[in-house]
Amino acid sequence: MAQDQAAFEALLNQLISHWESEVVEFKRGKDGFSSSDLGKYLSALANEANLRGQDRAWLVFGVDDKTRAVVGTTYKETPEHLQADKQQILNGTGSFTFRDIHVLNHKDGRVILFEIPAAPRGMPISWNGHYYGRAGESLAALGQDKLDDIRGQTLATDWTAQVVEKASIADLDPNALKIARERFIAKHANRITPEEVDNWSDVALLDRAKVTQSGKITRTALLLLGRPESAWYLSPHPAEITWKLEGEERAYEHFGPPFLLASSLVFARIRNIQLRILPENELLAHEVAKYDQRVVLEALHNCIAHQDYTRAGRIVVIERPDRLVLENQGDFFEGQPEDYVLTERVPHRYRNPFLAQAMTELNMIDHMGYGIQDIYRRQRQRFFPLPDYDLSEPHVVRLTIHGRVVDPAYSRLLMQQTGLPLSDVLALDRVQKRLPITEDAASHLRRTHLIEGRKPNYHVSAVVAEATAKKADYIRMRAQDDTFYAKLLTDYLERFGQASRGDITQLLTTKLSDALDDKQKHSKISNLLTKLRRKGMIVNTGSDAVPCWRLAERSTEKK
Repeated sequence: MAQDQAAFEALLNQLISHWESEVVEFKRGKDGFSSSDLGKYLSALANEANLRGQDRAWLVFGVDDKTRAVVGTTYKETPEHLQADKQQILNGTGSFTFRDIHVLNHKDGRVILFEIPAAPRGMPISWNGHYYGRAGESLAALGQDKLDDIRGQTLATDWTAQVVEKASIADLDPNALKIARERFIAKHANRITPEEVDNWSDVALLDRAKVTQSGKITRTALLLLGRPESAWYLSPHPAEITWKLEGEERAYEHFGPPFLLASSLVFARIRNIQLRILPENELLAHEVAKYDQRVVLEALHNCIAHQDYTRAGRIVVIERPDRLVLENQGDFFEGQPEDYVLTERVPHRYRNPFLAQAMTELNMIDHMGYGIQDIYRRQRQRFFPLPDYDLSEPHVVRLTIHGRVVDPAYSRLLMQQTGLPLSDVLALDRVQKRLPITEDAASHLRRTHLIEGRKPNYHVSAVVAEATAKKADYIRMRAQDDTFYAKLLTDYLERFGQASRGDITQLLTTKLSDALDDKQKHSKISNLLTKLRRKGMIVNTGSDAVPCWRLAERSTEKK
């Protein structure tokens, strides 16, 4: 904490030395400072940071803007009230808020530093529908030239932002337009009345929802709201979601625009039966759906938002008996999946910023990066195995959503009774599913005595086994040392005199760790025999092809 305070004080001194600029604002921060003013400054500073190539801006409370002196502030003196500002700002911007709020206990008074991320490229930040900027040291409406500069940053390269000149409002699906209006109203219920939105024309609605550009139909409009027969405008890039059933039964179906409606149709094709889970120490079973609708739709909407449409591929949803696998074209665009699960990372760039913004306005996605976190949280609450991202194939992102409970008691106890942080839960979840973990994760889990075994055959340790009532599995998965296996073999030879390789394999295979596959068990036995032979404990009195193993002293006596 002391180190943090020192770092914040150094930061404050640096900001004061450069004094007030378009990306730094100082205020006394009195108790009466309104959420509305806070939102206006966030909009202005985020937009100015974008235009000046800065990755962040700062709003500082507790510094006099005339004298440069620290005067302290009594603004919202509890951490809970300060964090509530984040949510209030999120409501007013629809998708944007502070990166963090830092409190410095300065010798001259309390200082609050609001850290504001720069507006993403191509996406100016508004507050309650209005865009703000700076004119010198003053707050002002964001000029049209600056607004155009931000919007033009990616329009030239964003495939989804391109206007389709020959398309018109008639090429959009009437039912999709109706649902879009309802979703927009729900998204902005805190600041726009349904009656007000109902008075807008479809053209006005789509412009306000950032789906069209000055009434012109974009590729985004056709993807989300287009009539199925209008998909040819997007050729040769297929706008298609394929559902594929694999297992004893096989089936498939293709779904085209409007994607606003298609995602629910895809979910309806998935066999979402009810599962019965009997929690430990409870007599009544709980019934849960095999797949959580919000989890699947959030994942599918992420596929739509982040698909690389220029690769001319389709989105694929593969349904297997125990899981769903969702695939979309394009690399994971910014960072890694775990960044969004373990931290409150906010993406600064989007592959399809125009499409992402429109989907946010229509309440389809959250583009603050919380969507992935929500998928993991909901699966964890249901005691299902956590989702898995697979980025091993170039230009493809795969997300697996598990639809069966491996062991509800294990999952519940692991997550609720051991007090483990989510990062450890994620790693142990992968160990449980026999999936690879990083060297850093393995090293950490070893240091904290949570796993045992050698790469890649890790298994939970006795500590976790004890906490999760998995002692039997621990014994089954744990590898014994070679002394244990040598004793089994020498006892056998002492009793029966000799043993073929088949006899030894039959003796030891069931005693080896279940974490090993058949090939690894065969190698383990071969290495053990070599080790014991070199130590002079056993000898092969047969041939290499047909070995006959005996104790060394028994072999000598026979000669």
